[in-house]
Amino acid sequence: MDLKLVVNKRTRNMAIFSFLIVCFVISADIASSCQNTDDFVGASSPGDIVIGGLFAVHSEMLHPEEHPIKPVIQNCAGFEIQVFLQTLAMIHAIEMINNSTLLSGVTLGYEIYDTCAEVTKAMASTLRFLSKFNSSKDIVEFKCNYSDYIPRIKAVTGASYSEVSMAVSRLLALQLIPQVSPASSAEILSDKIRFPSFFRTIPSDFHQTRAMAHLICESGWNWIGVIATDDDNGRFALESFGVQAMSNNVCIAFKELLPAYLSDKTFHTKVDHAVEKIVKETRVNVIVVFMRQFHVLKLFKKAIERNVNKIWIASDNWSTAVKISTMPNIRQLGTVVGFGFKSGDISTFQDFLKNLHEKPTENNKFLGEYIMLLSVCAHLEYYDFQMCISNQSQDDLMQNVENKQHIWRDDFLNANIEPGFIHSTILAVYAIAHAIKGQCKDKNCKDPSAFTPWELLEELKKVRVIDDDKEIKFDSKGDMRTSYDVLLWKEIDGRMEITTMAEYDTEKGDFIFEDDEKKKEFLNLKKVQSTCSQHCRPGQMKKVTESPHTCCYECVYCPENHYSNQTDMDYCYRCHNKTYWAPVNSTTCYRKTIQFLSWTDWFAIFLLLLSGFGVVLIFSISVIFTKNLNTPVVKASGGLTVCYVILLSHFCIFLSTVFFIGEPTELKCKTRQSLFGISFALCVSCILIKSLKILLAFSFDPKLQNVLKCAYKPIPIVVICTGIQVIICTCWLVFRTPFVMQNFSIPGSIILECNEGSVVAFGIMLGYIAALAFICFIFAFKGRKLPENYNEAKFITFGMLIYFIAWIVFIPVYATTFGKYLPAVEIIVVLISNYGILCCTFLPKCYIIIYKQETNTKSAFLKMIYTYSSKSAGSVAVSQISLDSKSSGSQATVSGSCKTEKNSANGNCHFQVPGQKQIKEKILPKSAVRRVSRKRLSSI
Repeated sequence: MDLKLVVNKRTRNMAIFSFLIVCFVISADIASSCQNTDDFVGASSPGDIVIGGLFAVHSEMLHPEEHPIKPVIQNCAGFEIQVFLQTLAMIHAIEMINNSTLLSGVTLGYEIYDTCAEVTKAMASTLRFLSKFNSSKDIVEFKCNYSDYIPRIKAVTGASYSEVSMAVSRLLALQLIPQVSPASSAEILSDKIRFPSFFRTIPSDFHQTRAMAHLICESGWNWIGVIATDDDNGRFALESFGVQAMSNNVCIAFKELLPAYLSDKTFHTKVDHAVEKIVKETRVNVIVVFMRQFHVLKLFKKAIERNVNKIWIASDNWSTAVKISTMPNIRQLGTVVGFGFKSGDISTFQDFLKNLHEKPTENNKFLGEYIMLLSVCAHLEYYDFQMCISNQSQDDLMQNVENKQHIWRDDFLNANIEPGFIHSTILAVYAIAHAIKGQCKDKNCKDPSAFTPWELLEELKKVRVIDDDKEIKFDSKGDMRTSYDVLLWKEIDGRMEITTMAEYDTEKGDFIFEDDEKKKEFLNLKKVQSTCSQHCRPGQMKKVTESPHTCCYECVYCPENHYSNQTDMDYCYRCHNKTYWAPVNSTTCYRKTIQFLSWTDWFAIFLLLLSGFGVVLIFSISVIFTKNLNTPVVKASGGLTVCYVILLSHFCIFLSTVFFIGEPTELKCKTRQSLFGISFALCVSCILIKSLKILLAFSFDPKLQNVLKCAYKPIPIVVICTGIQVIICTCWLVFRTPFVMQNFSIPGSIILECNEGSVVAFGIMLGYIAALAFICFIFAFKGRKLPENYNEAKFITFGMLIYFIAWIVFIPVYATTFGKYLPAVEIIVVLISNYGILCCTFLPKCYIIIYKQETNTKSAFLKMIYTYSSKSAGSVAVSQISLDSKSSGSQATVSGSCKTEKNSANGNCHFQVPGQKQIKEKILPKSAVRRVSRKRLSSI
C-alpha cells in the first residue's frame, strides 16, 4: 500500500521514503520468529499470584501463503499504540497494587501476550495459561475434574476484541478461570451458560446500540447506513443495533460487511464498494460504523478521496482513536459522534508514562519495540510519526536502528491515551485484586496452591470496587453497568479534538448534559436530515408505500375528527368525546360550538318581524270589524264572535312561531307543535262552519239543503273538530313527548334541536289539519259562484289551496334540511299558510268596508242577492228540463226562450225539444224571488 505523507520540505520527503515500505512486518521476536514458548510472552513479571493478559498489540498476523500448510504460528504486523497503552495500564495497576496494602504482602505478577487480533494466536496463548503451574514443559493435563488443578495463572485480563474473547472464554471455562475484559462488549458474552467465567468492566453492546438508536431517534434521523466487520463482534453488534433501531422506528438503508482481516485479498474491493454505496445513497447522511481502528482508517482514506461528507456514529472501538482523528483532511468527512466508555481519574497512569523511559525492556518486548520505533520515526510530524510507527517493517526497522540514537517523546503516548479503555483496564485489574483479597483472608496466598481459579471466580462475583467515590459491581451477567461518554469530534484551533458532549446513563437510558452549551451542540445535529421521506408535520400521518421499509412513506392529512400533535406519527388520534371535533389536517381537537336558531340571528329576526306584522294585521282587522259590527259584510262573515275566534286562532299560530326560536327547552319543544296544531285546527273548524253556512244559504237543491241543515251544528262541530286535535296532541305529549336533542351531524357544531318524539304523531297532527282543510276546501269550492260582494267561498278555496301547496312543499324540504335553520323551515310554512288563510278570509271584507262602503249596505246586499236568486231560479228550471229530457232517453238539444210581460209579475218560458211538443214553463213571480232573497239575507 502506498502511503502519502504530508511534509513541508523536499528533503524530509526523501528521508521518509527511505524507510516506509509495504509489508508492515514487525515480528513478535526482534531477532527471529517464535522458537520456544517463552518467545510468546510480550511482557512479564514474577509474583506470588500471576495474572494473564491478552491484548492485540499488533493489528494483524502475517500469512505468507493463502492457506497455511504447516501449523506454525506466524509473525504479526502493525504496532497499535492504543493497545500498547492498555498493556502499560495493566502493568501500572499491578505495580500500584503491589505498592499498596490491598493484598497485605502478597505480590501480583503478570504474563501479557499479544493476540495480534487473531483468534488462533489468542488460543495458543490461552493454552499456555491452562498449563499446569511450575510445569517446565507447559503441559496441559486432560482431566475429568479440574477442581484441584492449579494452572499457570489465576485470572486473565483481556482480550481486546469480542471475537477473540469468545474463543478464549470457552477454553478458560474448562477450568473456570476468571476472565475480565476491559474492551470486549459483544452482547452474547453476557450469556453465562456459554461463557460462565467471563466478566467485563464495561457495559455490553446492548446498551451501546440502544444509546446509538436513541441518539439517532432523538436527532430525527430514520434512514441510515451501517458498516461492520465480518466477524462475530461485527455481526452481533449489527444484529443488536438492528433490533434497537427497529424499536426506535429507525430503518437501515444498507448494511456493508468488511473482511475482519486486512490480509484478506477482497478487503480493498469491499471498501471501495462500501464507499460507492455511501456516495449513491444521497438520502443517507448518517453512517454507523462498528469496526476496528485499522479498518476505519482504510475506509476513511477512501471516503476522503471520494469527498464523502456525512455524520459518522462511532462505536467504542474507534470513537477515541487519535490516529484517526489526526488523519489529514479528516474534517472533510463531516461530523463524528461517538460512544466511549466512561473514564475516571488516570492521572497516576499519566505520571507512570513520564517515567516509562526509565523502565527496563528485558521483560517487556512491547516497550523495547516501541523505543526502537521512536528512534526511526521521531523526526516526523504527528500523524506521519504515528503512521510510521504503525507501518514500519521489521527488516527496515533493524537496519535503521543501527545508526540511530534512542529518542524519547513523552507527548506521543499521552496524546494517544484513550481514557475509557485505560480506565476499564485498571478497573479490571483492581477487580481481580479485590477478589484475590477475599480469598486471602484466611489463606497463605504466597503459596500458589492456596486457592483455585474457580474459587476466585465465585469471589469475583461478589466484588465491589470503589471508583470515583461510587461503588460498582458485576451484575448477574458479569457486566459492570457503567455509563458512556457521548463524544463529539470538533475542530479547535485547526486541529480535530475529541470532546465530551454528554453522558449516557445506561440505567435510565437517557442523555445527561453538563451545561446548555453541550446541549446546544447536541441539538445542532438535528440540522442534518437523514430520512427516507420528509417528516410528517403535526396534522399529518404516515401512509406506508410499497417500500419494504416502514421509514419510507407518504404524508397524508389526518381525516375529519382526527388529529396528530407530533411529527412522524403512524396514525392520527380520534376525538373520542362527541363534544369535540377536528377539521382535516388538524393538530388538536376543538370544542364544538353550540348552535340553534338564536334571537339575534338575522333570519330569525326577519321571521319574527313577519310574525309581528301578522299580529299587527290581526289587531287591525279586529278594530275594523269591531267598528263595523252591524254592517252586512261583518254579519256575512259569521258575526263578530266567529271572526274573533278565527282571529284568535291566527294570533296563536303566529305566537307559536316564537317557540321555534331561541335555545330549545323541554317547554318549548312540547308547546310549539301543540299550540300550532290546536290553533290551526280551531281556525279551520271555524272556516268549515262558515263554508257550510254559506252553502246552506245559497243552495237550491232540496236534498242538499236537508243534509246541510242536519250537519250544520256550529258549536258541536268546532268543539269536536278541535277536541280531536287536542286528544291527538295530549296522547302525543303523554306517550312520546318531544324532547331536546343534540345533533352531531354537522362537523364542528352541536345543533340543539327539538326531537318530535314521534314522527307518526307529528304526521297524524298535520294529517288531521289537512283533512279538515280538505273538507273545508270541498264545501268552499261548491260555493265558489256566490254573489261577488259576498263570495267568501272563493277566497276560502284559494286560502286552502295556499295551505295545501305550502305544506306539500314543506314535507320534502323539511326531510332534507338539517342544521340550526331547520325550525325556520317550519316557521316559513306556518307563516305562509297562516297569512294565506288570514288574508283570503279577511282582507277582501276589509277592502269592501274601507273602499266600497256603498256596497256595504242592506239594500245593496238585498239587490245583489235578488239578482243572484233570479238567475239561480232560471238555471234551476233549465236544469230540471234537462234532467227530464235525459230521463226520457232523448239525446236532442233543448231550445227555447223566456218572456216576461210588461208590468207583469209573471212570465213564461217556452222550450222546444225536437220530436216532442213545445214545453211551457212558468217562471217564479218577482215577489217570490224577493221573499227568497230576504230569507237568504236573514239566514246569513
